[in-house]
Amino acid sequence: MKNCLLIAADHGGFALKEKLKPYLEKAGFKVRDLGTYSKESCDYPESAYKLARLVSGGKYKRGILICKSGIGNSIVANRLPRVRAALCYNARAARLSRLHNDSNVLVLGSIFVNEKLAKKITATWLKTEFLGGRHLRRLNQIKKIEKQL
Repeated sequence: MKNCLLIAADHGGFALKEKLKPYLEKAGFKVRDLGTYSKESCDYPESAYKLARLVSGGKYKRGILICKSGIGNSIVANRLPRVRAALCYNARAARLSRLHNDSNVLVLGSIFVNEKLAKKITATWLKTEFLGGRHLRRLNQIKKIEKQL
């Protein structure tokens, strides 16, 4: 679904996730929230894997993961084939992750990104299209590596 977007967080990213959801819905996206649904302590690999599995399988095109640093979510999500998760702490990184890497999962770290910056990063990531060209050649190289695993 083109205007459908997955979102998931652990307890460290819960508050930021809850602030981003209405922003995304107002921007015209149907948001599927995969949890967590409270600030109660939970393990980030569960939510990261749930979202990455749906992107990897092709059922959804894009998703957003949020935890405290973003590092753990990035590690988990990038273990799945066809997932290109990009940890972005600024809009420039988000733009480049789309232009050059065709990232399909945006990862945010709630201790490094406040609500205002998260919205700016997310908006940039959502509106930026993949350039293709020499970058497509590199993505095809990644696909070959994935097949060897």
